Amino acid sequence: MIVITLTKVPKSLRGDLTKWYQEIQTGVYVGNVSARIRDSLWDRIMKNIGHGEATMVYNTNNELGYQFRTTRKDREVADFDGIPLMMHLNVSSGVVDHGFSNAAKFHKAKIMMKKRGHKAVQSEKTPIVAIDLETTGLDPTQDEIISIGAVKRVKGNQVDHFYKLIQSDRKIPKKIVELTHITSEMLMSKGASLSEGLQALRVFLGDLPVVGYNAHFDELFLTNGFRKIDQSDLSNKVLDLMPMVKKSDKFLDNYRLQTVLNEYKIENKNPHNSLSDAEATFKLAIKLIENGVLKI
Repeated sequence: MIVITLTKVPKSLRGDLTKWYQEIQTGVYVGNVSARIRDSLWDRIMKNIGHGEATMVYNTNNELGYQFRTTRKDREVADFDGIPLMMHLNVSSGVVDHGFSNAAKFHKAKIMMKKRGHKAVQSEKTPIVAIDLETTGLDPTQDEIISIGAVKRVKGNQVDHFYKLIQSDRKIPKKIVELTHITSEMLMSKGASLSEGLQALRVFLGDLPVVGYNAHFDELFLTNGFRKIDQSDLSNKVLDLMPMVKKSDKFLDNYRLQTVLNEYKIENKNPHNSLSDAEATFKLAIKLIENGVLKI
């Protein structure tokens, strides 16, 4: 059993908690989740608490059978021979002790040291290609690819870029023009044929693993595109970052690419441009590799 009390916190945070706990009274939440989810929820509280306060009581293996965490400045969680006590402070402390034990802090620090020593080397050496498409619509059997963007790592930790506009016989829908800034005139004057574009993409990808955000969408269009030009489909390993983010970041308001990029502090200067989106997806993949979420 886990009990959390909140006071003067943003409504959005209270809304998050109701996904996992029952609010049995204003600001009082009761539930029973795994230790991993419990810790994730507490991290979420710490990140979004604003000027409010929070206290959590949860089951653990000690003499009392429970432990505290709190953000209150007039209280401090003290350990008395293995027994957690909530100590009242005459003067509020300037530094908040959120109730983590020294052992937990040591364990977390040890893990972080290992990650820091390994993540930079791992992310720099991992060979990947990020890809993104812009299309005339959402139906891969009826709509067409109008641009392809891709980014891959090359020697010396540099990146190489691929971008092609793809010709289309049909008029580009107005809403797609507004979204992508790609017009029918641009495709006719600067675009490559579908065959030329896809064959050039195949060469650019080589046999490297491909990452994408909502990659299934791009896969379907590519498969249908290769079928149109009577070519075999790509054989590259394809990894979709969206389900990985959903699994590791359970508290995002939504999982649109821009929302995820904001969460990971990745700037995408030109959304809905296939090359710009591919560059942002590439940076997201590197972040996920560094965090141990993406393994290739």
